[in-house]
Amino acid sequence: MRKLIIGIGGMTNGGKTTLSKGLQELLRNSLVISQDNFFKDDSVVPADVNGFKQYDTLDALHMDRMMADIGSWQEDPQGFMTSRGHAEDTAFEPSNVFVLIVEGFLIFNHGSRVYVPPDPPGYFDGYVWPMYLKNRKVMEETVNDIVFLDGTKKSEMLLSTVLADIQEILKVTER
Repeated sequence: MRKLIIGIGGMTNGGKTTLSKGLQELLRNSLVISQDNFFKDDSVVPADVNGFKQYDTLDALHMDRMMADIGSWQEDPQGFMTSRGHAEDTAFEPSNVFVLIVEGFLIFNHGSRVYVPPDPPGYFDGYVWPMYLKNRKVMEETVNDIVFLDGTKKSEMLLSTVLADIQEILKVTER
């Protein structure tokens, strides 16, 4: 059995979930673990001096739970997927390959969010973008082999580009 973990990171609302779900639909035996599913309760997320909730920090997340899920998948991908209601499925890869797609805005700094209520005016420019730039700098300094995508491109093009890269990785590891 071969295992491949793909990390898809980037800024909030940058298309990570769309790309991840598209890959999951195309890759047999794949599963998405989304960082958005590991936010702490709103009541424990602090606000900054402007009143903006500090969601774009690792402290706002239950990273221990996320890492435990990733570890469980690594131990037994098939069992993990079955326990989550996912059977072997879809098309491109042989059934002995299991793919985990980990997506989130800070996945590389540690290891579709629904905005209700909507972001307050100035939140993106005053908080989200500066935090993304700060976190990206740390990520670039600590993670190797990162491929950056242009989020202004059509999602179909991004999906086909990433899928081709994954298929190439799988071919190289077979040799």
